[in-house]
Amino acid sequence: MASRDSKNQIRVRIHTRIRRRVAGTAARPRLAVFRSVKHIYAQLIDDAKGHTVLAASSKEKDGKNGGNMAGAKAVGQMIAERAKESGIKAVVFDRGGYLYHGRVKALADSAREAGLEF
Repeated sequence: MASRDSKNQIRVRIHTRIRRRVAGTAARPRLAVFRSVKHIYAQLIDDAKGHTVLAASSKEKDGKNGGNMAGAKAVGQMIAERAKESGIKAVVFDRGGYLYHGRVKALADSAREAGLEF
C-alpha cells in the first residue's frame, strides 16, 4: 500500500526509476546527490566501471554550513572545482529521487556556475 510507505521508501522507488535512464560514463560521469538532515553529499560516479571518481560533502571544512542552502552551494562549488582539476567538464545530473528544489537545486546551480555542464 503506497500510503503507508515511508518518505525514504518512496524516494528510493523514484530514484530506481530515474536510474533506468541515467547512467554515468568515464567521459560524462553521473553527479549523484544525497541529502540527509544534517549534511548534503555529491559524488561523480562512473557507472561503466562502477566506482566513484570524485566526492564532496558538507562535512568537509568544519561542516559549519551542514545541511542548509549555504552548505549545498559550497558542495556544488567544491565538486565542480574538483571535476575541472580532473579534466571533467560535463556530467549527468542524478537528483537521487529528491525533488529538484531547495538544497538539491542550490547544489546544481552552484555547480553550473562553477563551470560544470549538465
